[in-house]
Amino acid sequence: MYNKKSGQKIIFGTDGWRGLIDLEINIETISVVARAFVDYLLSKEQNNIKVAVAFDGRRNSKIFAEKFSEVLSANSIQVFLSNRITPTPVLSFFVKKNSLNAGVMITASHNPPQYNGVKFKAHYGGPFLTEETKSVENFLYLRSYTYDQSKIEIVDMIEPYFRHISRLIDFDKIRDARLFPLIDSMSGAGQDLIQKILYENGIQAETIFSIPDENFNGRQPEPIAKNLIPLSQQLKSSDKYSVGLATDGDADRCGVMIENGEWLSAQETILYLIDYIVNERKFDGHIVKTSSVTDKVYKFQTDDRKVFDVQVGFKYICEKMISEDIAIGCEESGGFGFKFHIPERDGILSSLFILEMISNSGLKKMSDFVERKRKEFGKIYYNRIDYDFERPDRLRKLPAIAQNPPEKIGNYSVKKIETFRSSHDEINGIKFYLSGENHWLLIRASETEPLIRFYAEANSDDEVKEILNSGIDLIERTRT
Repeated sequence: MYNKKSGQKIIFGTDGWRGLIDLEINIETISVVARAFVDYLLSKEQNNIKVAVAFDGRRNSKIFAEKFSEVLSANSIQVFLSNRITPTPVLSFFVKKNSLNAGVMITASHNPPQYNGVKFKAHYGGPFLTEETKSVENFLYLRSYTYDQSKIEIVDMIEPYFRHISRLIDFDKIRDARLFPLIDSMSGAGQDLIQKILYENGIQAETIFSIPDENFNGRQPEPIAKNLIPLSQQLKSSDKYSVGLATDGDADRCGVMIENGEWLSAQETILYLIDYIVNERKFDGHIVKTSSVTDKVYKFQTDDRKVFDVQVGFKYICEKMISEDIAIGCEESGGFGFKFHIPERDGILSSLFILEMISNSGLKKMSDFVERKRKEFGKIYYNRIDYDFERPDRLRKLPAIAQNPPEKIGNYSVKKIETFRSSHDEINGIKFYLSGENHWLLIRASETEPLIRFYAEANSDDEVKEILNSGIDLIERTRT
């Protein structure tokens, strides 16, 4: 459906809807999407519909949340609107805990500051699945919207969330280990919440960039090495820190830095956290990972524990978490979901589990912990490149490659390929399984940004570089 102000289509992606503030995301289009959401909810023929709405610290997020809520209220839907900037997993937990019909989060997650958007959360406390998102999209522009405030209740969502995760984490163990984490909230919705819950349990911590800033103080709020230079520099400035932790713009993902300022790849974090959850915490259940996660996860597979591999997008992990008994779900971007919580990634809870994991080892520093684990698991050779690709044929490249796949990627034979489809049933990802152990390439077109992402794993940094460069070359020379 077309955005009447910009003439561009309102297109939902893997995790709701994102776009440029003013041009694509504005009061008119937010209201249009809200009206479509109303019609979706009413089509379910549910009575006494209740919805939670929250917002991050981006420009106009609070205004957009209020307008979205007013459209819901005008259609006799009870709205619980957050009283302050709130992380996405906090909203999701509030929806599930209070048995609400749905939740709406105004955020563009890790996107650059000029973006905003909407995430839809289902009654189970996780992202809408593909069919649900399509249903909302089908209602766009069918009816006009009006505003009303009579059924809006302002609520605090954070304190109930704190009480819940306090039952999941062994704070005594973290306190006894005397860890001192440095936390970078990246000027996002995570604020000082990790530090606050640690303080409430007698644990010292320090937070940088805890005050939300609509421009994220000049950084893209994605917790990866190139965006965490301030965290690295602060860690290097003192020997008092045990580990560095970072959360993204809406605090549903996390990143880890060793106390010497070195980035710990998400792939290593995934292995170590899975090992802790299933082998130390003894969470029963299976493991689910996205296709961009290291294949070394399969070493945790047993006769009683499966490893499910799904396409990129946490909603596909969520789908497994609500249909199977899952101990932990993980994605390459630093998103983790846990049993006994919600089928949703949670950067705050993930960070606390990481602290508990270090504490359980008996070690005081992340560097010592990583050294021990690298001896156990070996080193992971992996990288991801986000390739700016604004040409209009971007989304046509991958279907063309899938139709005529190459026999080789670099010096490696292609053993098989696996294709993935977008929420609009278009091929938007291809994984090439290559000759040699742990050799693969994943090419994926972003639905929310003008990017093509390349992911590769191999047995050396040089091999990874060769595979990635060959993937970029493949995209460049493919004609559509």
